[in-house]
Amino acid sequence: MKIAITGGTGFVGRHLARSLSDSGHQVVLIARGLDDRDAQIRQLKNAQFIPIGTSDEDKLADAFAGCDAVAHCAGINRELNKGDYQRIHVEGTQKVVNAARKAGVKRIALMSFFRARANCGSLYHESKYQAEEVVRNSGLEYTIVKAGMVYGLGDHMLDHLSHCFHTIPLFGLVGLRDTFVAPLAVEDLIKILQEAVLTSELANKTIAVVGPERMSLRDAVMRVGRVVGKPPIAFPMPLAFHYGFAHVLEATMKIPLISIAQVRILEEGFDQPAGECDQLPDHLRPQTSFTASQIQKGLPEPKPFGSDSLRLRCKRV
Repeated sequence: MKIAITGGTGFVGRHLARSLSDSGHQVVLIARGLDDRDAQIRQLKNAQFIPIGTSDEDKLADAFAGCDAVAHCAGINRELNKGDYQRIHVEGTQKVVNAARKAGVKRIALMSFFRARANCGSLYHESKYQAEEVVRNSGLEYTIVKAGMVYGLGDHMLDHLSHCFHTIPLFGLVGLRDTFVAPLAVEDLIKILQEAVLTSELANKTIAVVGPERMSLRDAVMRVGRVVGKPPIAFPMPLAFHYGFAHVLEATMKIPLISIAQVRILEEGFDQPAGECDQLPDHLRPQTSFTASQIQKGLPEPKPFGSDSLRLRCKRV
């Protein structure tokens, strides 16, 4: 089969692309070309790289020509400019849907977020929910995957925790009470996304997905620290501090240690998905625990944060 992936050079997109390619499928990678952390993805076997975003419906339709399905993985977790969430998550999703219809694509899978919902005071959560509604009302066969905290090689969580602990082994927990997470291995997520684009088993379903092991944020952080070899001192910090810190990091870092949206995500935790969701079949339920070996597989090169992490040093493309 031939599958188009928006956000194809991003974390989830490139893991999905490699899995599909390894299974013998053709892949169309659609991305603006700004993420160069894995340059080899553009030379992937059975893959075509098309350097466009989701703002041009006609170019998207041309890119989708001959595709059996679209995996819509493009998204952001901070706004560089006011209105970016609306433009990328909502308007971009509408253009992806319109382009899929023009190209005769019959199936779409949307990568969404576990707690995405309307009228909650977070532009990130609300825009992701609006994107879900666009897909639900598209007339296409759809699957919406509301994923929790995903980890693996090239992610933000393990990458930033590792660099943080190699810089200074301290971690301010989000809020003064325990919050809980259920880390989801990217391999388990990819199995679900593959099923969504290759078959009709998950047709017209909204699936909430987290890992099999629920733990406190403190426990998750300490596990990573022990594997990195830099066990941190973890201590609670008020939410106001984290929101203020996130504002500063968004303004100064290429990829922030934590964004405003991520503070809200961690404040809420991952106890319950937002809205009613369908059940996964047993063979697709995540089974991979957040073990030392799993964490080790996803760790980047051990090094502290440097000047190349700053937005002032971010090259323009």
